[in-house]
Amino acid sequence: MRRPYYGWAVVAASFLGTFVVFGLSYSFGVFLERIADAFGGSRGLSSLAFGVQTVAIYVGASGLGVLVDHYGTRRLLVVGTLLTVGGLAAASRASTLLTLILSYGVLTGVGLSVVYVVAYGTVTRWFDRRLGLAGGLASAGLGVGMFVVVPSAAWLLAQSGWRTVLLWLAALSGVMLLLSSLLIRDDPTAAGVDPPSGEFAGAPPTPNRQPLPEQFEGVKQIALTPAFGLLAVGWVLVYTTLYAVLAHLVLYAAGIGVPGWVGPWALATVGLTSAVGRVAIGHVADTAGRLRTFVVCSAAMGAATLWLVVADSTAGVLAFAVAYGLAYGGNGALLSPLTAALFGREQINAVFGLLSMAFAVSGLLAPLAAGAAYDALGTYDPAFFGAGVAAIVGAGAIWVAGRWAR
Repeated sequence: MRRPYYGWAVVAASFLGTFVVFGLSYSFGVFLERIADAFGGSRGLSSLAFGVQTVAIYVGASGLGVLVDHYGTRRLLVVGTLLTVGGLAAASRASTLLTLILSYGVLTGVGLSVVYVVAYGTVTRWFDRRLGLAGGLASAGLGVGMFVVVPSAAWLLAQSGWRTVLLWLAALSGVMLLLSSLLIRDDPTAAGVDPPSGEFAGAPPTPNRQPLPEQFEGVKQIALTPAFGLLAVGWVLVYTTLYAVLAHLVLYAAGIGVPGWVGPWALATVGLTSAVGRVAIGHVADTAGRLRTFVVCSAAMGAATLWLVVADSTAGVLAFAVAYGLAYGGNGALLSPLTAALFGREQINAVFGLLSMAFAVSGLLAPLAAGAAYDALGTYDPAFFGAGVAAIVGAGAIWVAGRWAR
């Protein structure tokens, strides 16, 4: 009797990683008002902690991906775990907004960056025929993490201070990431595992173990192609919606007069429906086409964000959360599979990490711009309208990039 394919254990390890990365990072909106009150800053300035963390995650990924390919997933994942836990513990003791930005934003962000690269990139070496399904299951940790962590953090904040909640998150994250480190493996060849018949057309891909200068040169050649540049621009535009929503949806909901539970649970609903979208749409994309599915989901993220401009009720906000979550889930499930399809798997962690710098741009600018727009105008409508239009334009850019790469 054939043993279960170990690739599914790698999927489980990646699920734990995405659960931690995005459960932590995407719960920031719950803390925003407490942090602004604690340090006397505006919503715009306080959002910098989230923006800087986002930059650290994705700028870090651009270089750390090469190190993961070179030194191995398990070793780097342990390093990422230590940085994440240490950064959260330091943030819980921050005495100034600058200290919080350095600990929560930079130190925790670099730790999460390592986890992010490992969790998204590694699965692409274990699957081909079923990569959409496997990638969807692995990245579904993002949605489940949002659904669990956001309302849990909101409940804990009602019982104790935000500093105590950060310590709880540090401890639980450390346990989950250590378990992920025990499960993760680089690729089937290194693990001595034979993939199921028909999973790969040829031999399964393995990491590029060339000297680091040669690895950097290979990634550089890919990064200089027009398709890579246009794809990165498309990702920046599409993800302005996500980071504006993550940082400000809770406060937006409070501002339109709906009950206090609506904002946190809408954010949690985005997470839950994105998990469903990742698995279901990722599986469909294996036959419907990954580029086409990715573009449709990206445009739908923009359209749903435009809906927020007129959503002025509990039902309207929750309808947004369901629609946006499904679209975002389909998009997120296909990030690494699409990268692998367009640019190959040999240096997938490095190439995917470099592309992820797009998220750093939108993650830094979108929360800050949305907060500044609210501070100046007293409404989030212009910010959500602009983000929605940008995402639709970005979907078009991604389609063109995909055609060029082929």
